[in-house]
Amino acid sequence: MNINISNQLRFFGILIVALTFTFLTNNFLNFWADWPGVNTFFANLGWFGFNQLQSPLEGSSLVQAWIQLLSYFLIIFLSMAYVLLTSNKKLMQDSKTLSSLSAYIIRASFWIVLLVGLVDMVLSFLRVEGFLVPLLGKDLGIALGRPIFRGTYVHFPIMLISLIIAYFTRTLGFLWLAVLVVVAEFQIVLARFIFSYEQTFMGDLVRFWYGSLFLFASSYALIHEGHVRVDVLYTNFSKRAKAWSNFLGTLLLGIPICWTVLLRGMWCKQCIINAPLTSFETSMSGYGMYVKYLMAGFLAIYALTMLIQFVSYFLSNSSILFEEAKDKNLKSSNTIQSTIQS
Repeated sequence: MNINISNQLRFFGILIVALTFTFLTNNFLNFWADWPGVNTFFANLGWFGFNQLQSPLEGSSLVQAWIQLLSYFLIIFLSMAYVLLTSNKKLMQDSKTLSSLSAYIIRASFWIVLLVGLVDMVLSFLRVEGFLVPLLGKDLGIALGRPIFRGTYVHFPIMLISLIIAYFTRTLGFLWLAVLVVVAEFQIVLARFIFSYEQTFMGDLVRFWYGSLFLFASSYALIHEGHVRVDVLYTNFSKRAKAWSNFLGTLLLGIPICWTVLLRGMWCKQCIINAPLTSFETSMSGYGMYVKYLMAGFLAIYALTMLIQFVSYFLSNSSILFEEAKDKNLKSSNTIQSTIQS
């Protein structure tokens, strides 16, 4: 086992990502599976300033709360164990692994918005024109007009299929979203001015795809220096100075901003991300697409992928600062020793 600065930085980066996934898992258990949550557990004990519960947790609820609390300690232990068991790995290797994870989430998100968008558009068209009940029967036709039913039995299975497709594909499909947005907008113009036909779901599809294009592409642009740097000094920095700038920027600005988005949006059931997701929120128009709740989820995907990419960026720049310098010094030392021996 080698507890050097590189492994300490690896542990820090991996722990941030692991705790983020643990938080999201517990968020799902809290607001979708009705588990009590860590906050309720602390309130049950009157810790950290939480008001004491009038009805104390007991039975299965108490067990669930303990599981959620211990999950954070478990993830800390597992992160430490991983770093110790792979102590010879380089920072750049973990950086590439995290970058690949972010890319997978983006690919899966692309397939989700593509397939869900197309299927929901077709269902919305059939509903607007009154074809759902004749084609699918009264019970199913009426059920598909309810957001919760459509989200649970149509959108969620498509999401699972999208995760599988993304695993076997290696291209970042969101690059095609720009073309799809243009096609969706073009069909609105074509239908409106040639066939005098326009429905709410047509505009919803454009917004659905455009929102995903803007948010999902952000982490991809980050690793490829696609974001605009408002810094006239950076271009003149040396390689190590740039690495220090990126190292401190991700640590002090990038990662905290992503966590702020997640915490502000998902801390409670009424927060701006959780509220639309748990209620399957739809647009005010009764005949639009039933995907507005997913657009709130775009913010969570954005924050998650950006955070993972920021950690990847943090590790890659740490490699420049600490591992490359160490390797360079070791190489110089070996050269001097060889010269002396000669």
